[in-house]
Amino acid sequence: MLVTEEFTRFPLLMWEKVLSKVKKAVVFMDDKCAEALHWSGGAATLLEAGARNLKQFSSFEACGANEPKAVFVVSTLLKGRTVDIIKDIISLSHFQYCVVFTTVAHSVHLLANKVTTEMEGNPVFEQFEEKLCEWMGNMNYTAEVMHVPVVFAPVSQQLIVTPPFAHLFPLLPLDLETINAKRPEKKRFASLTDIDMHCLTAELQIEVKSLASALNSMFETTGTREESFALGPMSRIIAGELANHPQAKNRRKTAPNKASIIFVDRTMDLTGAVGHHGDNLVEKILTVLKPLPGHVTDMQVDMLELTSLQQTPHSKTVLAPGCLAQTQSSARSLWETMLTSKHKEGLMEVRRQLVEAASKENLPIKMSMGKNHNTADSFPLSFTQLSLSSLPRLPFPALAPWHAALGDSDFPAVLRQLLPLMKPRGSEDASGSGSRLREDECGPDELILLLVYLYSLADEAQPADHDTEEELEKLERDLIGALTLVITRETELSPLLQKLAGCTNPEELTTKQVHSAVEKIFKTLRGLSSTRNHLKQLRSIYTASDGVHQATYRPFLRQILEEVFHPDRHECPDIEHMSGGLTDLLKTGFSMFMKVSRPHPGDNRLLFLFMVGGVTPSELRLIKEIVTTHKPGTQVLVLSTRLLRPTDIPELLFSTQRLVPDIGV
Repeated sequence: MLVTEEFTRFPLLMWEKVLSKVKKAVVFMDDKCAEALHWSGGAATLLEAGARNLKQFSSFEACGANEPKAVFVVSTLLKGRTVDIIKDIISLSHFQYCVVFTTVAHSVHLLANKVTTEMEGNPVFEQFEEKLCEWMGNMNYTAEVMHVPVVFAPVSQQLIVTPPFAHLFPLLPLDLETINAKRPEKKRFASLTDIDMHCLTAELQIEVKSLASALNSMFETTGTREESFALGPMSRIIAGELANHPQAKNRRKTAPNKASIIFVDRTMDLTGAVGHHGDNLVEKILTVLKPLPGHVTDMQVDMLELTSLQQTPHSKTVLAPGCLAQTQSSARSLWETMLTSKHKEGLMEVRRQLVEAASKENLPIKMSMGKNHNTADSFPLSFTQLSLSSLPRLPFPALAPWHAALGDSDFPAVLRQLLPLMKPRGSEDASGSGSRLREDECGPDELILLLVYLYSLADEAQPADHDTEEELEKLERDLIGALTLVITRETELSPLLQKLAGCTNPEELTTKQVHSAVEKIFKTLRGLSSTRNHLKQLRSIYTASDGVHQATYRPFLRQILEEVFHPDRHECPDIEHMSGGLTDLLKTGFSMFMKVSRPHPGDNRLLFLFMVGGVTPSELRLIKEIVTTHKPGTQVLVLSTRLLRPTDIPELLFSTQRLVPDIGV
């Protein structure tokens, strides 16, 4: 029987193909591949395999005459901007041997070049090899181009993320308007559930096909025959693409191992992603720490406390930050505990291991984590980085109490409570009692996060009538004006505000510019409440107050797993089976005359949950608890485009090109 460890080892197997070519080479790698490598041993594995150096994939990099070999590792098509950068680097260097690895399969390159017929060999790669020799200046030099799916990053034994697809996010009603605007009126789609692969932009089609191809490689290497299921429009498209992958059809005929995979759109439950419902240490760490430069998942851990350096504006620039990804088994064990246990349990484990490590080194148990660099040298560095990550104060808005108001009020009444909070930071409050600049004061980022939370639950409020709709429109106009004022009064722009406004300097902001951005935010927000409208059974993620019990949030993932593991094994109409093809159609026809059961996601002992748009640490803990309670014999491995912080959601909703992802062209 397959075990999840075989899949967490798969990324390492793929990197071995790269490592076999790096001896005596300078390696150029883009950020997305670098992040995938980071969770599979990091740059040290390249250097141990004989690489001479690791450089950023940039036109501003090059090599000297004594560096004749280069290896390029990219997460994009070998077209456009990617090709220009490779050409620039080669032209400025003196290479005689170039190897190019792309995570994009040759079949997807054919699609990008508008070739629809099957072709023998890898003509696109072969043509690119000739170009490499041409740029090196001698057609007798050596050039190799190949596909290797180094897109997976094993964050833990329970979670694998896909850095190259970190910005892939389910489409929203606003995106449907964009799709429909380019179609004849009679052929426009009524809802997102009607769209299929062919309606998507060329860029998004390539992104989806690349993801399906990478998943197929994983299942092929592990000899897995999967049954695919989907919840949500984007999940349906990805699952369908995997089911129809030419190699997948052949693999499923002969693969000895069985598994189920359920694709789930993040938009089915945004409440859990922004609401801080979970009691989890890592979720709070991710909220406070800054990402490592060029990374989506890992964070910077300030190592200054472990040195004798003075705290100055320049001290951080001379000291490399620590991180959460670790290779030592003891540190990985601590990371697993922090990721899948409750906040208090995680802190207790950090403390226990600190005391244990101090005892081994004969250090005082009541030690300080202050500036004692001699003490720090006694500890394993990997363990110390994880310990330090848990120290910062963890301030963020408590959004969860807001859902209690929804059960007893219509949606405008809930938004009315939000309006008094929409004031510029440090301004005079309504009572004239002085400055509002307090620790609990909401800035624009927190207010936007709160709006996402409330609109994601808007459908759970009391039904609205015509008068309520008019009141809602007026309230939204007031909120748009108030939020515009809040943003224009900011003295410093957060990364989110910079992306929304399209500038980095607050002095460059105009009221018109901000007002337009805020209007677009509200247009997107209005579509969030309808994301589950097409479902028949799993439409609600909220249990209203009954006068005795408080209103509660019911995580969408909990409901899915309870359906999958239900002892009666009844069929949930919302969990759509996707990988049947012709066989499934025949079964449907035969079922008119005889009893034929459709595949059930609980049929197999190995279950994958693929979260399209990201998964939170709290959800990882929830999944682990539900499996332990309901089906302890089942192994569940979570695949996801990214490990989510609550602050990621506004960026994915309001400043990400969901329809036109960056594919390097």
